[in-house]
Amino acid sequence: MTIRRALPFLAVASSLALAACSNNVDVNEDELGAEAEQSEIAQEALPRTDFAELQLGAKIVGPQGPEVKSRLTNAEGAFADITSYVACPAGMDTCDPATAPDGTIYTYVHIIYPGEDNDPSTGSGTGNDSSLVETTEAFRMIKPSHGFTGVAGYSFAEAKAAIAPIGGVVITCHEQGLAWTIEEGDGGNQWRQGEPLTFFWQSTLPPAGPSEAYEVFANYTSAIGPGPFPKGDTAASNACALSASSTSD
Repeated sequence: MTIRRALPFLAVASSLALAACSNNVDVNEDELGAEAEQSEIAQEALPRTDFAELQLGAKIVGPQGPEVKSRLTNAEGAFADITSYVACPAGMDTCDPATAPDGTIYTYVHIIYPGEDNDPSTGSGTGNDSSLVETTEAFRMIKPSHGFTGVAGYSFAEAKAAIAPIGGVVITCHEQGLAWTIEEGDGGNQWRQGEPLTFFWQSTLPPAGPSEAYEVFANYTSAIGPGPFPKGDTAASNACALSASSTSD
């Protein structure tokens, strides 16, 4: 099995390397390494779906209500707020896994606010024990994406507001889970403090409850926190696991 790279990368514009070669200038080895990693990730990228194109039905209502709010933290403090929910397909006015028909696809949605969510009572900003986030490099899972159908994406409009005009988001499989890596591009904007970005993925499995399954890289450090996550099921397929298996053949 091919293990996906565990750390996000800093994008390096190919134009810099081309200019250096044309002028017979030595290119920094770190820059070449970053370009090689960027190329590898691009080759492994999954198709991207715009969150705005989804037609979703009712949300699952759990012990915390229809949405789960938490923080992504490490020993130094909180680096992002996360608001998550799981929705059934359009047309379902009630989303209850106990009564949902076979074949129901569940959409897991995660809204990440680096540093804060602009709510002084819940945010991670001033007075709430965290840092000013100057750059956010990636959001990803640290557990296998059980039941993953192969459909994942993010809000194109939010990404454009946060990291346009040069930056983008690349979705890849990461150790049988998913990773959304931010590409700032040369001179591109950083995904930073208080800029929300919505990510989603779809699974054939309903959530089993909140799990410490999500991670953000902010200010070049890892922070982990909970969100809705499906229970492992050996009978359920996982598009990332299938992809890893086919790569290793």
